[in-house]
Amino acid sequence: MRETVHVLVKKLKHAEDLPLPRFMSEEAAGMDIFAAVEKEVVIEPGKFVLVPTGIMMAIPPGFEAQVRPRSGLAFKHGITILNSPGTIDADYRGEIKVLLINLGYQDYTIVRGERIAQLVIHALPAVKLIQAEELPPSSRGGGGFGHTGSF
Repeated sequence: MRETVHVLVKKLKHAEDLPLPRFMSEEAAGMDIFAAVEKEVVIEPGKFVLVPTGIMMAIPPGFEAQVRPRSGLAFKHGITILNSPGTIDADYRGEIKVLLINLGYQDYTIVRGERIAQLVIHALPAVKLIQAEELPPSSRGGGGFGHTGSF
């Protein structure tokens, strides 16, 4: 069973008719969030657009919200999030907007109320960086960017 985290959400005037973000299945990790566009927005291949959601959130201290792509949009149309995952900090109080990019081959039209992304609320540990002269060794060492193999 999951721990319940309470997050305050404010709908903006241009989104009063749209649903709040919601889980689409019982075990879903992310809530779908909806486009609060006034009119259809066409994203041409290779172009990106900032899509409003019409909501603001008060994320509790010690948490963040991550905005992630929807797999169906990515697979079927090549639509993804340019800065994925987008991070919404606990102290941000502006409208949540999603930076969508069209990596597909055809224009894609965003319509009002379309599910455009997923929102995951994630707990963050308190982190303190400690400067060190040496780091402990690891089996991987400094290998990166494909170091562990191609598959």
